[in-house]
Amino acid sequence: MTTVDPSIQATIPVIRIEPSRGWVSLKLKELWEYRELLYFLTWRDIKVRYKQTALGAAWAVLQPFMTMVVFSLFFGKLAQIPSDGLPYPIFSFAALVPWTFFAYGLSQSSNSLVGSANLIKKVYFPRLVVPISSILSGIVDFALSFVMLLVLMVYFGIFPTMNVIWLPALLLLAGVTSLGVGLWLSALNVEYRDVRYVIPFLTQFWMFATPIAYPSNLLPEFWRPIYALNPMVGVVEGFRWALLGTDTQPGPMIVASSLAALVLLVSGAFYFKRMEKNFADLV
Repeated sequence: MTTVDPSIQATIPVIRIEPSRGWVSLKLKELWEYRELLYFLTWRDIKVRYKQTALGAAWAVLQPFMTMVVFSLFFGKLAQIPSDGLPYPIFSFAALVPWTFFAYGLSQSSNSLVGSANLIKKVYFPRLVVPISSILSGIVDFALSFVMLLVLMVYFGIFPTMNVIWLPALLLLAGVTSLGVGLWLSALNVEYRDVRYVIPFLTQFWMFATPIAYPSNLLPEFWRPIYALNPMVGVVEGFRWALLGTDTQPGPMIVASSLAALVLLVSGAFYFKRMEKNFADLV
């Protein structure tokens, strides 16, 4: 048996591989390096969503449209809920378009890690790619339903104001909110599989806690910024303000919603990265 000279052994570097502990770096640079994988997974989700469906992409329009019909009948006609001086169908549909994008992203991202278990077990890549691609795939649905919204606006004789330039920022706010909550729930769903049963209840409760079927000005002005800690409040009221010209002055609500969404995103990202080392073992 050969022995190593102690003087030589002392100069050999020793590399010790240990699991990360505590809060770890987000390593956002890796997302750019794996941008092609992000594109591939996004396109995969889009194709799978409408594969072997009879109506195809029409579902992207039918879902918010039929919800608008139900809201218009029960809240607009029967309950006589005020609608900021607008026809109730266009009032509710303008809110349902960004809401549907948010709800789809929340549902898909929350279940994305479990749904991609085979991929996660086989090869390394930044796991953040999986929930992000789930959210990005919803942009196609958003675009289709947004076109339907424009058609309804023309039908009711309503035309966008100059504030429409804020729509990309408002859409980004909806995406950030969806991703922030999705990161929390997707990481929790890997360890506790009953999280997926909570998501439909959470989404339903969140919808009625958001001014979709009713205007936020039903609340006293003092409470509106606090109410806007629900990030979708700023998104919904911002969409109505930008497209329909409502005079709700949503500036303070958008600021409060943006801060809340940022907290959700940052905390969710760090929690996701902290739990990432266990995904392959638990998924």
